[in-house]
Amino acid sequence: MHEETTEVSAPAIDVAAEQSPPLFNTLPLDPKLLRAVADAGYVAMTPIQAKAIPIVLAGRDVMGAAQTGTGKTAAFTIPLLQKMLRHESASMSPARHPVRALVLAPTRELADQVANNVKTYAKHTNLRSTVVFGGIDMKPQTLVLKGGVEVLIATPGRLLDHIEAKNAVLNHVEYVVLDEADRMLDIGFLPDLQRILSYLPKERQTLLFSATFSPEIKKLANSYLQDPVLVEVARPNATATNVEQRFYSTTDDDKRRVVTQLLKSRDLKQAIVFVNSKLGAARLARSFERDGLRTAALHGDKSQDERLKSLAAFKAGEVDLLVATDVAARGLDIADLPAVFNFDVPFHAEDYVHRIGRTGRAGASGLAVTLVTPSDTRFVSDIEKLLKLKLDIEAIELEDDRPRRPPRRRDDEEADRAPEAQAAERPAERAPVRAHEAPRRSAPSRDPFFDRPYEAASADSAPAWEASAKASASIAPGRGLTPNIRPKKKVAALLGGS
Repeated sequence: MHEETTEVSAPAIDVAAEQSPPLFNTLPLDPKLLRAVADAGYVAMTPIQAKAIPIVLAGRDVMGAAQTGTGKTAAFTIPLLQKMLRHESASMSPARHPVRALVLAPTRELADQVANNVKTYAKHTNLRSTVVFGGIDMKPQTLVLKGGVEVLIATPGRLLDHIEAKNAVLNHVEYVVLDEADRMLDIGFLPDLQRILSYLPKERQTLLFSATFSPEIKKLANSYLQDPVLVEVARPNATATNVEQRFYSTTDDDKRRVVTQLLKSRDLKQAIVFVNSKLGAARLARSFERDGLRTAALHGDKSQDERLKSLAAFKAGEVDLLVATDVAARGLDIADLPAVFNFDVPFHAEDYVHRIGRTGRAGASGLAVTLVTPSDTRFVSDIEKLLKLKLDIEAIELEDDRPRRPPRRRDDEEADRAPEAQAAERPAERAPVRAHEAPRRSAPSRDPFFDRPYEAASADSAPAWEASAKASASIAPGRGLTPNIRPKKKVAALLGGS
């Protein structure tokens, strides 16, 4: 493992000049893989696939920089399956199916999606694959791992759990893929990545794919990749050109009305609504439910089973709106998603690129709407700096469709009456007080002493407190006292008495 911190010096491959996309059947792939690719409906390769697949087949390390939704998963999955076919075995023995390819992903949703793609491409082969991630019981995952798999897709934390439990043996790993590497660093997975890579053989092929490349990513690549080839198909942090981006100025109170109005006016059947907090996602989902929209929430506080069910329902068209945090901003591949709403402007400008990348995938058109309030100025400025564009924030006119309370109506005769007459009738109109109910207001207690008029005292009279003191002194000891007051006992002068 190398610890140098210099930047990667990788030959860059420009694919902007590519005229016609090459076809998958022109690749030197096994007929089993070509058949699976055709079954998936793939004919022409995307730019990242056209450039990365031959390089991976040649055994070179790759740094793939491509905007989200351009087919990065197939760019590394298909060539790795092709290279592993030489180890294909129909034997049931776990020893004949060791882990040969390891794919690390930052989130459960992305790991599950990569696993589904691997199964799709390998369905005509004897190569086995599985996915492990946190949030669910380890026992079913352990049983599959003990049975042997060639391709293991995992999130770093759960993989370390299996390594420590000796459920996953990585001595035979030949290929390593770091998918969405920048996100893994943002989450704080760098120490876990370093531990996992320390368990792997030194001689291996390493692929690093990401939508964005920061200096930290390049340092990571320099430490773990050997003479990588840098494949870029878009400017870093670029957004898809087939996504219509609109920014609307609004207020926090009107955001939900803006979303519902745009859904209606644009005839949008489905959309993802992104918010910045888990609590905000749950509350907003309930609000849209009250508006009559079929809504599901997707955030980190939900169990993995709940998250997968919500995502499956959305993909099946059983849900109109998916209210989600940035846990759904990366890697989710939802076919023909028409729109994405940024209900909250993201705190990090890079997350804006990933959010709107959920729509307009595979060449389809999409709409990305961002709702901007006066407090979002700094975040919008960060997005402008990242995209190197001046964003046009538009005003939106809301339809006045809110139900209004009918005005209070008063008869003309009642309005013309004298206030005294109306006041005289009010007590009779009140409901009688029941016997078991206490009156709302009780009359204040009165004291005759305080109600007497003021009487000035004569100059010769002594103050009242002196008169009361003399009167009390004139009372014989033990007489005139209440039974609760005991007279003082006489004490001899020798003991301090008087």
